[in-house]
Parts: sequence; C-alpha cells; structure tokens
Amino acid sequence: MSREGAGTPLVAEVIKDRLCFAILYSRPKSSSNVHYFSIDNELEYENFYADFGPLNLAMVYRYCCKINKKLKSITMMRKKIIHFTGSDQRKQANAAFLIGCYMVIYLGRAPEEAYRILMCGDTSFIPFRDAAYGSCNFYITLLDCFHAVKKAMQYDFLNFNSFNLDEYEHYEKAENGDLNWIIPDRFIAFCGPHSRTRLESGYHQHSPEAYIPYFKNHNVTTIIRLNKRMYDAKRFTKAGFDHYDLFFADGSTPTDAIVKEFLDICENAEGTIAVHCKAGLGRTGTLIACYIMKHYRMTAAETIAWVRICRPGSVIGPQQQFLVMKQASLWLDGDYFRQKLRGQENGKHRAAVSKLLLAVDDISINGVENQDKQEPELYSDDDEIHGVTQGDRLRALKSRRQSKTNAIPLTCSLAVLTSALCSVVIWWIVCDYILPILLFCLDGFRTQ
Repeated sequence: MSREGAGTPLVAEVIKDRLCFAILYSRPKSSSNVHYFSIDNELEYENFYADFGPLNLAMVYRYCCKINKKLKSITMMRKKIIHFTGSDQRKQANAAFLIGCYMVIYLGRAPEEAYRILMCGDTSFIPFRDAAYGSCNFYITLLDCFHAVKKAMQYDFLNFNSFNLDEYEHYEKAENGDLNWIIPDRFIAFCGPHSRTRLESGYHQHSPEAYIPYFKNHNVTTIIRLNKRMYDAKRFTKAGFDHYDLFFADGSTPTDAIVKEFLDICENAEGTIAVHCKAGLGRTGTLIACYIMKHYRMTAAETIAWVRICRPGSVIGPQQQFLVMKQASLWLDGDYFRQKLRGQENGKHRAAVSKLLLAVDDISINGVENQDKQEPELYSDDDEIHGVTQGDRLRALKSRRQSKTNAIPLTCSLAVLTSALCSVVIWWIVCDYILPILLFCLDGFRTQ
C-alpha cells in the first residue's frame, strides 16, 4: 500500500500493472487506461447488532467471479483495474477482506503476504467483532480470516469449482430453513425446528418434516440438538436419523462433558451431522468449532473466522474466550486421536485409516453411544413468551433483515410503473397516428 502524502490515495498493487486496491475519499472516474469499481454498496454485511463482518462465502464467491471476469474481459485487456473503497472503516475492512481472499484463493498468496500487501505504510483496518449486544472484548483480524480461508482450501472445506451459489443463498434464508454448510459433507448448522411450521413474531419456524427431504438428499445421518426441546425427536428418528440432546443455556459455554460427548458422537457418525440450537449461531458454532480445532488444528481465531464466513453471527460473547481457552487441550486431544488411528493402520482397514489421517478426518475409536438416553420433558413454545432468549432475538433480527432485503424497493416499483406507462403511450401513438398512415399507404398501393 503506497502513500505519498496527506490526502493522497492509498494504493496496493495486487497484480503488477493489472489489479490494485485503493482507499479513496472521493469517487474517481474511469479513463481509457484505468477502470475503477467498488463493491461497498453491492456486497454489504447484514448485521445483527454492532457486528459488521466478515462477508459470507457467497459474497466472497461473487467477488472472485467479478474480478476474474474483469481480468479476462477483452475491453479491459489494456486497463489497470482498481478496486476502491471509501471512507467508511467497516466497508474498508470488508473490501480488504474480499481482495485478500482473492489473493489467497486465486493467486496462491500466503495469508501473511496478502495481509502485508494490504497493510504497508500506515494503513490499518479495524478488526471484526461478534454479534453480541453491547461492548466487545474479542476481535478477529483480516490475517485470521486469510489463514482460515487458506486452511479451508487445504482441508477441502473450500472449493469454488463445486460451490453452489444458488443453493447457499436459497437455504440460508429464514423462510427456506436458515441453514449453512460449515464443512462440506460433514457439518450443517441450522436454525432450531419447532413443533409446527409457522411464522411467529417476524421469523419463520419450521417443523422437523420441513428439513427431512434436504437432509435425506445430502446424506445427513445425525442430528444434535443443543437447546431445550421444542419438537419431539421421534419425528427425526422415525425418518431414520440418529438424534442426540446436549442442552446448555443460550449464550453460555458447554461443559467439558458436553464437549467430549459432542466430539464422540461426531467421530462415530458415518454421514453428515446437522447441529442446531435456537438460532443455530452461538452454541452450534461453538461446538462445531471445537471439532474443527481438534481435528484440523486451526487456532480459535481462525476457526471462529471460518465459521462466521460460512454462517455470519456464529460464536457469540464468552464463547469466543472459551474457544481460546480450549485450543491447547483440543489440539492435544487431536494429536492423541490421530496417534491412536495410526496404531490401527493395518490389515483390511489400512486404506480407510490412511484416508482418515490424510484428511485429518472424523471417525473415533473410543466414542460412546447416546441412543438410549431418556427423552427430556417437552419444552412448550409458550414458555418463551415471557423469557425471550438471545437466540430468539437473533432469529427475529435475521428474519427482519432478510425480509427487508427481499422486499421490492420503491425505486424499482416506480421504474416498473414508468416503463409500463411508457409502453402504453408508445402503443397509443402507434395505434392513433402511425397505424392509420400505414393503412392509408397500403390502401394506396392496392388501388394502383
């Protein structure tokens, strides 16, 4: 990032003489040899409270496609392409996140190199914060995000060659299930089902049956519930799924016993695991993060960054410090787990175990069954009326913001109305003036 003096634009060269990133305080004009563009008002983070990023996986994909298209465009072959952002510090951070991800994913840059390109001189970007209400005492940086993306590529969490943008954007919406893949073919985080499908206090509630077709089509074998019982688990088990309850309070952190049981269940599950709490953000993100830290040796900050890129708003408040505190012990547990797997690398199971070790994957040799546990008492929807939880608030906010996004803007409505009126006027002119003249001419030809 270069800077020649006060008020001078900050410009980082990403690809020599082809692609740059700039912080500009006035909107520039493109010329015959320079093309400027901005995504500040196109790819925007939809916050819950004071959170503002990082942008989600769909936006990273859209941005990378946009850059690749510009670089390959015949009309821009001789132009320098400059992605610029304005004075809003939050939009600066998200713009830098996007082009940094592009450097890591498509240019093969190391996370530190991408970060260094963006941070030269006296440039700084504010770190990202969680979706908790109130003050924040834990942040993740751009470098944490770049490391998360790099490791996601290494472990095949992230593969844009097979990324399904339409599916991601469809199912992340509250009305379509509010679910996201955290690890492809392994973990889905989703909003907690209810006893019946309905619209309640601004957000969509779905019955277990609403999820079953999707789960069946995507090899989900196991469902883990972390919140109080809002539906009968038999509605899933009768459909052939394994179902487990590991309740802990909304906004809190799990006990060591819950973490161990969660990991044991996941390490014994043969297919995809779908995890939910009330909103599928705090408790859900925290326990999936424990699995990622144990089996892929990602740091707490990298793991939080990845989970939020996949499902914005995940891991909230004290759950962040909890993951930092658990990092060392989860890494040791993961090392011991893989050591024991190597001891099993023989005989007819050798190929399967080798594959697990190569991917640092997911079958435990010391897991415990949880199928015969007694069902907890049914938790009535009505109990929530006088005790709104963090999960309730987050779900309501998510539904409202998505409804707002899906609403047709007034300007669009006016544009459609104007277009329709213009069509009517044109048709009236044709019918009232032009058509009679054409008919008169044709009649003249016939009489000759």
